Amino acid sequence: MKLSLTLATLATAAAAANLFNGFSYNPKQLKTGACPTVDTVRDDLSVLSKYTNQVRLYSVNDCNQGEPVLRAMENTDWKVQLGMWVSDVESVYQADKTELLRLAGVFDFKKHVSAVIVGNEAIYRKEQTSAQIAAKVRDTKAALTKIGLGDIPVTASETWPYYDPTLIAAVDYVNVHAFPFWEGTPIEGAQDKVFEHIYNIQKLAGTKKVVVGETGWPDAGGNFDASVPSLANEQRYMKEFICRANLEKIDYIWFSAFDEAWKPVTNASDVETHWGVLKGDKSPKFSSPMYDCKDFVPGSKPSSSASSSPSSSSSPSASKTGSKTSTTPNGHSSTDKSGKSSDTDSDSDKSSESQEKSDSSKNSAAWSPVSSSLSAVSVAASMAALALAALI
Repeated sequence: MKLSLTLATLATAAAAANLFNGFSYNPKQLKTGACPTVDTVRDDLSVLSKYTNQVRLYSVNDCNQGEPVLRAMENTDWKVQLGMWVSDVESVYQADKTELLRLAGVFDFKKHVSAVIVGNEAIYRKEQTSAQIAAKVRDTKAALTKIGLGDIPVTASETWPYYDPTLIAAVDYVNVHAFPFWEGTPIEGAQDKVFEHIYNIQKLAGTKKVVVGETGWPDAGGNFDASVPSLANEQRYMKEFICRANLEKIDYIWFSAFDEAWKPVTNASDVETHWGVLKGDKSPKFSSPMYDCKDFVPGSKPSSSASSSPSSSSSPSASKTGSKTSTTPNGHSSTDKSGKSSDTDSDSDKSSESQEKSDSSKNSAAWSPVSSSLSAVSVAASMAALALAALI
């Protein structure tokens, strides 16, 4: 009996190494890009439940994504970070805000919504200023507070060079994107590169929590300078980033859950359909465990004099910011090596918005938007302890 319990427990511990804090997730149907239904989302969540209990969306309004996702999560322990798309057209943000508040009156946000994310790389795309995004963050926070949901953290997602003190002052936590692949970094240096950016943002953020809102590595497509997409490199980056993030207690959302064949390929490196840890048929790319931290050796932290703050460094070209460019809620990339990004939106409305004063010393480190998700390290350790107890 003890042997059977031990084997079962060890199997569970091994499976724990597959756990992710959360996935970037577009609920559109994988092959066609058709809008989701409750049933298609339930099927996705059933597959993803082996790896996480949290997903991040990019727009509640685009393709009516918010409702089927929240409906599919009813009577479950799933969590969602709800996204609100922001472009240079003010009505886009207003439509997402209207839909967010409608959904808040229908679904149990306190149970299922772990964060609200206002905008996705809109400053990087030069569609908004940091002051404009900060104002929208405060506007959304005020709207949620008015209906009794002020405890839900509200943030914005930006690439590491564009998260400045103005935006940091407005958010409940910093949600930063970093992709060594898009910096042309060889896989051997990718771990240290992404953590260099994290450490710099942590210095800038002060007491506010820093979460990696997107990172990942593609398994196929063309090279981007010294960055080479391959299955081996995707798994190596996954292991090195997640194992180090777990050790340093850094929360993250992995980009992304599935390969999405419907996404257009408009960038210089045809990798956009190859970022998932699961294939387009929803089967895993990697055998279990997807990553194993037992022999992981983290890189060394840079000295304080060796790293510079994002705000003090020169502004990099669009193709070197450490992120793909997403110009629609689809999240597809449209960056080319010239550093230009396509503009798929209509006439811009960039009227100035007043920026309210904020208590920048607010300590947000006590909570985490992904605290409801299981840590692979802690779960594995707990299971190992149970296995040892069963042997005694």
